[in-house]
Amino acid sequence: MFNFGKSAFGAACIVAFGATAGLAQETLRFGHVYEASTPYHAAAVKAAELLEEKTDGRYKMEVFPASQLGKEAALNEALSLGTVDAIYTGVAFLGQSYGPISISDYPFTMRSYDHWKAYVNSDLFDEMAGEYKNVSGNTIATMTYYGARHVTSNKPILEPGDMEGLKIRTPNAPAYQMFPEATGANPTPMAFAEVYLALQQGVVDAQENPLPTIQFKKFYEVQSNINLTGHITNSLAVVVSPVTLAKMGDDGQALIDALAEAASATSDEIVQSEAELADWFREQGVNVNEVDRAPFMAAVAPLLSGDTVPWDAETFERLQAIQE
Repeated sequence: MFNFGKSAFGAACIVAFGATAGLAQETLRFGHVYEASTPYHAAAVKAAELLEEKTDGRYKMEVFPASQLGKEAALNEALSLGTVDAIYTGVAFLGQSYGPISISDYPFTMRSYDHWKAYVNSDLFDEMAGEYKNVSGNTIATMTYYGARHVTSNKPILEPGDMEGLKIRTPNAPAYQMFPEATGANPTPMAFAEVYLALQQGVVDAQENPLPTIQFKKFYEVQSNINLTGHITNSLAVVVSPVTLAKMGDDGQALIDALAEAASATSDEIVQSEAELADWFREQGVNVNEVDRAPFMAAVAPLLSGDTVPWDAETFERLQAIQE
């Protein structure tokens, strides 16, 4: 029989406790509505790898794509409750908590990708992100470019009059409804996951999304025309729950850093994809129509000021003054 002294027994207990503590690992949940084949999902998976590295294994993160944890509105609610730790969400959803931050999701407020990139690195955006956090409690870890939104349909849309009476699916947010309303179409809010079938069955006539989204959601299979209206320069925010950051303590910064680092290459990847996709769609037999955007911009311009938008004139002027 082995006979351990008190000191040896105590040392053994310390070693055993240390081994158990070393194995303790908290699992975070990242939810989003996009397919696993998208660059956004790949960036989230990369962020999970970086988080585990940065915290020496204290945290890992599981990523749930394709609305597995709920649609976008439900994900935003879950974030506030702390039942989801991080999400992708559109800027328009951020605007439900703090209206002015939705400005970049309104039609023709951004001139180009370079203008958008300068904006998300500006003092103006930092101020708005801070106000959003004050109101919602949530922290915007980083932003990623989602793409320029274009209208798909079963007819060419070359001028605002071609939008007249068109029943077009939009997200359920005022930013997305302004463009169709200004051009005489009928915006029809609908969950992202339902759009393909609605187009296929003729429940709606059209939808609008960036070219990479049109590809990965296969909307081109049920729409004969892609009209390059480029009416919105779209963003995704990567947002972290205040409940999560509170429980993580100093490791919370590691989570934010991991999310930002992983997202940094995604925007450039989307821009490159946009540059190549018009020809790819033409190869699939889809009509890709070049559009003079000036008449569409003129139709929207009167709606971008006044009491109907959630920002003041100074904010709009500061945004337009940002140089690419």
